[in-house]
Amino acid sequence: MTKLVDGPDCAPAALAAPRGLRAAFQSIRKRVAEWRERAEQRRHLSGMNDRMLKDVGISRADAVREASKPFWQA
Repeated sequence: MTKLVDGPDCAPAALAAPRGLRAAFQSIRKRVAEWRERAEQRRHLSGMNDRMLKDVGISRADAVREASKPFWQA
């Protein structure tokens, strides 16, 4: 049986792997959330009329160019 030692720098390998895995999943969730938000913003941008675009200081050409980008592209 393995004896566990308490302390901040003494995490057994069995516990360190799930933390790394958890961090990886959190990173993936964050990235997917960013992509969804970006896609939603571009959908809204493409639905704006010229007056709305003028209010936010974006030309129609800029709006079309931004809305046509894939969701993963910043």
